[in-house]
Amino acid sequence: MERIELSLRKPYIDLLQLLKATGLCATGGEAKWTVDEGRVTVNGEPESRRRRKLVVGDEVVVDGQYLVGIIAGIAP
Repeated sequence: MERIELSLRKPYIDLLQLLKATGLCATGGEAKWTVDEGRVTVNGEPESRRRRKLVVGDEVVVDGQYLVGIIAGIAP
């Protein structure tokens, strides 16, 4: 599994924004489809909420191939 680390500039990032920011999805439409198809888990649980707010420490897996770890952020 390929690991991607994402550093935040805000206290959180929406799931759809994360998928685009990491390059795992090229467009917002592709990101929506990826979530709707059940291809995403957050912290080991299937995630269907497109706007799920992710914070430091969350781990997102896409298609069982890419693990995105959120490693740094700013104080809320």
